[in-house]
Amino acid sequence: MALKIIVVILFIGVLVSLTSGLVFLLKDIDSPKKRGLYALGTRITLATLLMGTIFYGLYTGQLGSAAPWDAKPTKAQVESAN
Repeated sequence: MALKIIVVILFIGVLVSLTSGLVFLLKDIDSPKKRGLYALGTRITLATLLMGTIFYGLYTGQLGSAAPWDAKPTKAQVESAN
């Protein structure tokens, strides 16, 4: 459960960084400030941490997919297909 909370927090952090980067891009048009560049670096770091956390969760089995198309076929489904 803690891993899912970390994933949600990292995702929200990526969205906040994306929004702040847009604001800095629009506000600092003719300014030598590098706030947009720092927001980009923060977003890349957070996205890398997010992907690493998801891969770790999938590898350890703490995260998984419950989508119907990911379900393995049952023995009856395999026999009826043949």
